[in-house]
Amino acid sequence: MTKISILGCGWLGFPLAKRLIEKGNSVNGSTTSENKLSILKNAGINPFLVTLSEVEGNFESEGTSENIINFLAESEILIIDIPPKLRAVDPSTEKKAFVEKIKNLIPFIEKSAVKKVLFVSSTSVYGDDNDFITEETSANPDTESGKQLVLAENLLRENQNFETTIVRFGGLIGEDRHPVKFLAGKENLENPDAPINLIHLKDCIGIIEAIINQSKWNEVFNAAAPFHPSRETYYTQKAKDLNLVLPKFSSEKTNIKKIISSEKIETVLSYKFQLDEY
Repeated sequence: MTKISILGCGWLGFPLAKRLIEKGNSVNGSTTSENKLSILKNAGINPFLVTLSEVEGNFESEGTSENIINFLAESEILIIDIPPKLRAVDPSTEKKAFVEKIKNLIPFIEKSAVKKVLFVSSTSVYGDDNDFITEETSANPDTESGKQLVLAENLLRENQNFETTIVRFGGLIGEDRHPVKFLAGKENLENPDAPINLIHLKDCIGIIEAIINQSKWNEVFNAAAPFHPSRETYYTQKAKDLNLVLPKFSSEKTNIKKIISSEKIETVLSYKFQLDEY
């Protein structure tokens, strides 16, 4: 049995924790909401209330220092899956809040039994000026969240006290989460010919499981399904399938040709995507 801590039991972290428990692991899970502690416990997850701070040395005043220590206690693996809402710039300090939180978390990891870290990142770390993207492509983010993710990735990868694997997920989809629901009925949508780069929740969990089971550490993996129809083709058909108002695209809008390659995941992990879910 492996003891694993998951920082952030949200849309991905919660079902991931349940899957890892099903496979015989012991899982500590964190949440920032007291109301969710009972939900985690009822799912067999050891619940912890953990709120990271972007202010150095502020854990004691928030009363969370002990919680973080206990959350990491005796765990061999830490999975960091913090929601995107934490990746904002603090307007009062102009500090990169998400990066500062990771920076302040690292000393706790160093003092714990954790020797393996899996950091959930995003393909937003790559710029839109690339056509075909592999793990060898240089990160050149266009967005603030992408910039902060790259900095956070580097902080973890450069630390010699533990081994870090980065998983950069494409657009996240699942039964209760699909971008077509937000695009339905909208007009003049841009990038009609741009290829999609999506990843289903089931594949997110499957890939993380494969990394842990095969001990693939000190690696970077791009995770997007090898399924890249155009935005217009895919979302139009998906809207029809779900009986939604069809979205309308404009051919005059900029077209991005970015394709995220999944070759490394398919070869190094021998992973097969669940394409019927898309």
